[in-house]
Amino acid sequence: MYNLISALSRRQKSYVFLAVDLALLPLALLFTLEVQPLPEPALATLAQLSPLLPYVMAAAAALTLWLGLPYVQLNAYERHAAAQSALLAAGTALVLAALTAIFGPVLGPGTHVVFAICYFLFMVVTRAAMLQLVLAVYRRAKPRCRVLIYGAGNTGTQLAQALKAHSGIDPVAFADDNSSLQGLTLVGLPVFAPSRIAEIVQARQIRRVLLAMPSQSQPRQAQITQRLQKLGLEVQALPSFAQLIGEEALVDKLTPVAPQAFLGRAARDVPLQEAAGSYQGKSVLVSGAGGSIGSELCRQVLACRPSKLVLFELSELALYTVHQELGPLAEEAGIELVPVLGSVTDPRQVRMVLNAHEVQVVLHAAAYKHVPLVEANPLPGLANNVFGTQTLARAAARAGVERFILISSDKAVNPTNVMGASKRMAELIVQDLATRFGSRTVFTMVRFGNVLGSSGSVVPLFQEQISRGGPVTVTDPNVKRFFMTISEAVQLVLQAGDMAKGGEVFVLDMGAPVPILQLARQVIESAGHTVRDAEHPEGDIAIEIIGLRPGEKMEEELTLSEELIHTRHQKIFCARETVLSEIEVAGFLRSLRQAVAAGDEAAALQVVRHWVEGYCQAPAPERKSS
Repeated sequence: MYNLISALSRRQKSYVFLAVDLALLPLALLFTLEVQPLPEPALATLAQLSPLLPYVMAAAAALTLWLGLPYVQLNAYERHAAAQSALLAAGTALVLAALTAIFGPVLGPGTHVVFAICYFLFMVVTRAAMLQLVLAVYRRAKPRCRVLIYGAGNTGTQLAQALKAHSGIDPVAFADDNSSLQGLTLVGLPVFAPSRIAEIVQARQIRRVLLAMPSQSQPRQAQITQRLQKLGLEVQALPSFAQLIGEEALVDKLTPVAPQAFLGRAARDVPLQEAAGSYQGKSVLVSGAGGSIGSELCRQVLACRPSKLVLFELSELALYTVHQELGPLAEEAGIELVPVLGSVTDPRQVRMVLNAHEVQVVLHAAAYKHVPLVEANPLPGLANNVFGTQTLARAAARAGVERFILISSDKAVNPTNVMGASKRMAELIVQDLATRFGSRTVFTMVRFGNVLGSSGSVVPLFQEQISRGGPVTVTDPNVKRFFMTISEAVQLVLQAGDMAKGGEVFVLDMGAPVPILQLARQVIESAGHTVRDAEHPEGDIAIEIIGLRPGEKMEEELTLSEELIHTRHQKIFCARETVLSEIEVAGFLRSLRQAVAAGDEAAALQVVRHWVEGYCQAPAPERKSS
């Protein structure tokens, strides 16, 4: 049967509909005569009308073709098609009335009205029966996908009505959070509570859930989706009507709130003014130029109008991105922009770049800085951050570079992680070179905390988690961090680099530390959502406490001692800290190099413990037993 139906062409199906409508005409007429009080029996009256029937059927055929009724598909037969059937029935009745008035037998007006009604009802009922027959055939030949509709509002009920005529989809039930709808039957489908979805899915063999709740927020939809996917269901969301007609494209253009909005204080704009003189007309090299800090250094150095800016970067994509961004600006200002793809751990390349471009100022921002990643990969982290700094700084001294500025971190103070320890060792190397080569090159370093909006920063992470429906993860409810914006951090770095005399550890005033839990709440609320917790279980986004990661501290520090010396800039301080001798620095570098070359993590960490003041490796978090 299925093969027979599917083999029919569109034209052949229209012939079938035409034949059915014409065959119903004498049946409807016989039924009308049977129910009407006529002087003669229905069959006798029909026999008297038989000479007129061919003309009535020909008129009906012409009218139905003119209306296009045979070309309406069964699953598209609705109000408009029913209205066409009513016109066909009325027209046919008028033709019959005209012929009987001329040729007889004469029938009362009521008979013709009843005939029109009967003919219309016969056509509608027959179409409905044919549709159910065809659907039954298709169901047997091709199993339908049984779906649950999540959302029993207007959108959900309209979707259910549309899917009932679909040959491949079988709507089974509704699920809705609205308790007033639960237990009802809408458009022939029962409405259940979401808590019963697992039971319904198993009992009714449902494979897919359709979310018919376009007015719900994206995080809420994402939460429902995640919950349903855990049951092994395929989940699809129905777009809103605004999305269907293209009006909701504006939503795609909305951007998250800028990270600096969560600083908790006014961002400081620090005009470089006379500090720009240390970079103006100079050949400047920025290592790690494609990173968050490195790229901002490049932007602000360009504003100082150097003669040449060398972008030194290990990542091809990062170098391409920053070069594409800065290229037009450099060309407009007449500044030579040189992209260099390479590693600061390569002595030969570093030496060649410094000499070939006659570099006068080095801003060393290249580093592996993500604490958990470096903690899991200590040898690459130490090699890049320690040996990379030694290679670049020593080559800078030998090339006669005027200024070398190391971008350090507050994690270098009493570090509990390899990343912080590696940055402290890099500081010790720079301090040592300052004592030995200070007459030719000004070596200095600038130490500051977290930068809002940088790669790996918590704000972009929180915003990405919110876009997925949460939860937002916080390591500990009491953890705090110092924060600055990228722009103000770089402005202060360049200011400090200008005032450096050699060997200083500059510390930036970052204000009061910010509780990360408070920051998470602010990011959630700024996105237009509410926090879901014990007091507000109906909230949109939950905050999940996951515990401190390996190497993380509750609070960071900015100095090894409490002694800070004021500088001419109120937001820049100079820390007075002990330094190692040249022999001690050479000793730890030799031991560390041997450990890294041998691939011995334990030996490398032993070197770190011995030489880095305050280093205390944080214990690894306990793993949950399975």
